[in-house]
Parts: sequence; C-alpha cells; structure tokens
Amino acid sequence: MKVRLRRFVLAILALITCSTPAWSFEAFEVSDIRVEGLQRISPGTVFNFLPVQVGDRFAEYESEQTIRALFKSGYFKNVSLEREGTVLVVLVTERPAVADIKIQGNEDLETEPLLDSLKDIGFAKGRVFDRSLLEKVELELERQYYSRGKYGVKIETTVTPLERNRVDILIDVSEGAIARIRQINIVGNEVFDDEKLLDTFNQSTPNWLSFYTKDDQYSKQELAADLETLRSYYQDRGYINFNVDSTQVSITPDKKDIYITININEGQQYKIREVRLSGEMVVPPEQLFPNFQVNAGDVFSRKRVTDTVTRISDSLGNEGYAFANVNTVPDIDEETREVDLTFFVDPGKRVYVRRVNFAGNSKTRDEVLRQELRQMEGGWFSAEKVERSRTRLQRLGYFEEVNVETPAVPGTTDAVDVNYSVTEQPSGSISAGVGFSQTSGVILNGSITQDNFLGTGRRVSVSVNNSDVTTLYSFSYNNPYYTVDGISRGFGAFYRETDADSANIADYTTDTYGANVSYGFPVSEYNSFQFSIEADSLKLEIAEFASREITDFVNDHGDNFKSLGLTTSFAHDTRNRRIFPSDGGLRRISVETKIPGSELEYYKLNLGIQQYVPLTKLFTFHAKVDVGYGDGYGDFDEMPFFENFFAGGVRSVRGYEDNSLGPRDSDNDPIGGNFKTTGSAQIQFPPPFLTQSNAVRLSLFYDAGNVFAGTEDWTADDIRMSAGIGGTWLSPVGPLAVSVAQPINDKSGDDVQQFQFSLGAGF
Repeated sequence: MKVRLRRFVLAILALITCSTPAWSFEAFEVSDIRVEGLQRISPGTVFNFLPVQVGDRFAEYESEQTIRALFKSGYFKNVSLEREGTVLVVLVTERPAVADIKIQGNEDLETEPLLDSLKDIGFAKGRVFDRSLLEKVELELERQYYSRGKYGVKIETTVTPLERNRVDILIDVSEGAIARIRQINIVGNEVFDDEKLLDTFNQSTPNWLSFYTKDDQYSKQELAADLETLRSYYQDRGYINFNVDSTQVSITPDKKDIYITININEGQQYKIREVRLSGEMVVPPEQLFPNFQVNAGDVFSRKRVTDTVTRISDSLGNEGYAFANVNTVPDIDEETREVDLTFFVDPGKRVYVRRVNFAGNSKTRDEVLRQELRQMEGGWFSAEKVERSRTRLQRLGYFEEVNVETPAVPGTTDAVDVNYSVTEQPSGSISAGVGFSQTSGVILNGSITQDNFLGTGRRVSVSVNNSDVTTLYSFSYNNPYYTVDGISRGFGAFYRETDADSANIADYTTDTYGANVSYGFPVSEYNSFQFSIEADSLKLEIAEFASREITDFVNDHGDNFKSLGLTTSFAHDTRNRRIFPSDGGLRRISVETKIPGSELEYYKLNLGIQQYVPLTKLFTFHAKVDVGYGDGYGDFDEMPFFENFFAGGVRSVRGYEDNSLGPRDSDNDPIGGNFKTTGSAQIQFPPPFLTQSNAVRLSLFYDAGNVFAGTEDWTADDIRMSAGIGGTWLSPVGPLAVSVAQPINDKSGDDVQQFQFSLGAGF
C-alpha cells in the first residue's frame, strides 16, 4: 500500500513539473535606473521608495521588493519593471489626484466639520485618490447616520475624471427618515410589569414630548444604557442574580420602524443578613456608621451599597485621606437568599495640601480668589472644602467656568496641590439702551457697572433709568471684604421719581432722594446677616381728583416726609449659582422700619423662600413663596398707601395685569394692601436649540397669590391662580421676561392679561 502511494505522489509531481513553463530570471548589476510614466510625481519621490540603487545586484527577489514598495507608497495604480541591457526601467501609472470634493443632501451632518474629518484620514482635495479609502468614507458616513437613527440613508459617490489625471468626487447623501421605536417588549418579567420597567428607560415609543426629547429615536448606546438601568432597577430591589439573557433589535423593510425585544431572568430576591465594617480604622467607627445606607433585615440594594461606599470615602476624604479605597465584599447564601456585606476600608496615607494655585485669572487679583477659599494651604486635604471653594468661586459671577484638579506632588505620597482653573468673563458693562414694558412703557436706560472693579472684587455702579413709571438716578459701591473676616460694606445715593398712575395704581406721584450705608456679616458658611441705614426725603403729589383714601392721608399727615430707615435681613443661601440655579435654596427674612421720630412711621416684614431641585440634567423644579406684612405705628394707624404691597404681573401672579390684584380705592384703582401672599411652582429648562446657554430659560409655571388690606381679610377663595409658559433672557439691556398665562379662577372686575412681557428696568 505504501509503495503504491509513493508512486502516485511521484507521478503527480512529474505531471506538475512537465506542465510548468521553463523560464528563469537572469540577475544583473544595475548600471542605471530610468522611471517612465510620471505626470505629477517627481522622479525623486519614486527613488525614495525604491529599495534598489545603481550598482546593486538585481535578481528575482529584488524585483518583488521593488514592485511591493512602489505599490505601498499609494501613488500608483500600476507598476511594471523592464530591462534594457543593464538599465532597470520602472514603468508606472499614477493614481489620479482629487481636484474637489462636494457633499450634498447632508442636513444632520455639517459639511465643513465633515470635510475636516475626512482630511484627517487622508481623503482631501489635492491628495491622491484611493478607491478603497472612498469606500471607507461611505461606510463611516453610514455609521454616523445609523447612530442618529437614520437607517434608510443612501450614499452614492460619483467619480468624474478630469484632464491632467485628476478627478472630482461627489458624495450624494439621501438621509431618509429617522427610524422610530414602535415597540419595546420585555420577556421574562413576572415581578414587575412592562409599564413600570419601561418607565425607567430613556428610549421609548413616540409620545407628545418626543419632538423635544428625541427619546423615540433608536441608539445602540442608549439601549446599552437602558439595559444597565434595568439591571440597576432589579438589583436595587434585591434581585442580585438578575440577568439580561438576550436582546433582539429588528427593523422593518422600509427602515422606518424598530422593534426591540429584551429577554431577562429576574432571579430571586435577597435580603441583608449582616453588615460589617473592617480594615484600618483611622477614624472612630462610630464616625462612619451614620454613613451606612444599608442595615440588617433590609432588602439588598446595589444603589444603597454604592451610596454607603461613597459616603464612607467622602468622610475619609474630609479627614485628609484623599486616596481612601472602600471595597464591598458580599457573601451570598443561595439557600437562605441572604447576603452578608463587609465594607473593607483601606484609607491610605493622610494627605495635606502643599499649595493652592490659580490659573486663568488675568484680570482678577489672586487675593480676591483666595478670600473665597475654604481649603487652606498646609492643612489636611478635605474634598468637601475643595468643592465648596469651587462653588464659592463660581458664585462670584466673574467666571464662566471654574474647574479644579488635585494632582499628587511629585516624589511624595502624602501631599497634593489644589489647582483651580478659571475662565474669566466680562464683569463690567457700559450700556445704553431702550426697553419696553406693557406697564412702564418706553424705558431709556444707561449704566456703568463694574462688579470686579480693577480686579479687586468691589462693585461700583452708576445708572440712569427713565420710563413712564420711574425715573431713577443712582450710585452704589460695595466692598464684599471690607474686613478680612468677610464683613462687607457699601454705600450709595439715589434720586427716584415714580408715577403710580402709569403703573396701574392710584393717581399719585412721589419724588424721593436719599443715601444709604450697609454692612453684611457672615454668620456661617451658608448664613449671613445684613444691616443698612437710609436717610431719605419724599415729596408726595396727588392729582386734583385723587381718591378719598389718598386725600384723607394727605390731610392727616401732609405730603412731605423726611425719615431715617433701618433694614435688617437674615439669609440662608445654598444655591449653586446666583443666576439660573439648578440646586439648593434661598431663605430670606427681612425687617424694614422707619425709626421713631421720623416723619413716616411704619414697618415691613418680608419672608421669601426659594428651592431648586434638579430633575434631570436639563430640567429643574423651582418653588417660590413670598409673604409680606406691614403696618404703621405712632401717628400712623396703618402703613402709608404708597408703601403698600402689590401683586399681579410678569414678576408676580402672571395672567393678571401688573399691580392690579388686591384692594382698590374709591376710584376703583388698585391701591395695594398691608398683607401679601404669592407663590409659584415651575419647571425650568433651556430651549431645545440652546441647551448650553446660561442666558435663556423657559418654564412651565403655576402661580398663585393676592394682596389683602390686612391679615384678617385673608381668605383662600380670594387667592388668584394661573398657569402657562414663560421665558427669561438676560439681554444686554436688561432681563427680558415673557409669559403666556391662563387665569384659572379670575373673578368679575379682575384685569386679565394673558400675554405679558417686560424688557429692561421695571417698576
């Protein structure tokens, strides 16, 4: 058998040998090299790629290497070698050059950034045309459109030859419609129904908000995130062994609808049997126990476990252990469906801060920034103090952005630097403009304001405002760090003319001038106390046919008043920003009074509460309550009518005319009251096309409130309510407020005004 096999193999080899042409490559020594067929490329470029030189011995191996090297250069679509005696002749056919690239039909992808990205991969005007690279471009464009949910995209490329071995390239894009998610089906869920689970997803089937949220557009990355959310949902409710077995995504033949099927295995619910703390206890364990979000007997929750780890790490970080590591070690008992949790603490070395550095503050003095610091140089590192310092810098209003890094000091294991980088924004303005308000009419304004005067952090302002309601001339100065302890001091002077009749109020005018001095005292990190004293002179002028209430007041008290007033206020402020906050709150209570012996004697109490709750990255819930009460004393039985509270309008209860709510005088004109209660609940968000803007916000709101003659006159039936949509823009001439509101319970005699706006200074 072996002999027969050997003879068969020999016969096959003989047949192959006989059928192969007999030829051989005769080696020679190259005396010269000549290149033919070049049009745009210089011979020197070809010689740079040739692996052979004059004087080299040229054989079959060298010919293969030469052809391979020239093709690898990418300049040629055909290469051949010939021999004339001892001269090596290289025959080439160049690839064409790209004369121009045009892209049409692309709406989702901008042309210029797209051409720049193509240039980065070597596909650009003036480059050598490579058909394989063009195919890669087509695939990449398809991928980008797929990521935007446009699976029906069609890309056609046309290559047009030109003279001088050039080509024009036209990329014609037909984007097609966005594929919508028509159904998401979850299979295998028994504990929770589909509706509850799908509510946790970012992606969904089309709904009335999809035009804004785009949540009905399929994305592979978004689906992966939703699956992780689904896993967290189960594991936060004790289903430790939950698993996504498979996911199927199918698209209809017309590439418009997508169907998603998710197969899951819920597993069993587990409870926590025991919780332990181990490792190196550099701080007393009882100091860490309050951070625990899980306890024995609770249903296991991955989120609470993660929160516990974060809280313990933060507590250690605030004690100087910046690189503390806390690990969770679970011990799962499959039979009893219970879990023992051990939080193992590895604190590392305690870290101190070597230096605090600032970058980017070309205008603002270094000392202005250091005044806001809560993390000191040479002290133990505290993550809480580092972040609080960043927030305080952001709240100054001098910077667009504040970032912080805490790199380790080279060569040490127990020291870090804290580096703050700021991006300065203009903190001063010189403006002159024209505004308009439905109440105030034409507003002429001009001002010179510098919030960061000469980089010192002091505020200087001179302003002029002129409208149908108010003419104001004012000067103010404030030093937020009058002392090193953070006590502020300010002073100012003003002249103000007010025509109340133009503001939908009773028929009278006031001319007031005065000056003031104020001080601010920080009580704690979030609490402050302010005190100001103001001397003013007020001249009251009434119309010939003024109402009985006004004429009676003038007859009893006169029309010219000089007085000395005191104002004190206490504030608790945890907002993360002063303009359009997204988190935190503000509580402020103030008392304003004219001291005994003044020609006016009254007092005012004001309570303001605001709270901001982040709902998502873009949406913020804002609740606001404002309560005011005032009364007279001494020779005044009640508060002077020109100091009354008012409500209604774009800054109060929208949907009702400015200052129109509450008591009216004998001429049926609003005259205000001694007691005011207003409130608002709204959801704020940036416009869809300006999500990164810090100057524009839209809101869906619900307003309520009114003004009463006194607290004894307050009734719930008299509270006016409205709902609608509003917007605020911080324009160069002042804030522009616009609202469209529908009064909910307006009554006969109310002045309703559904569309309202105000631009520039208002009354």
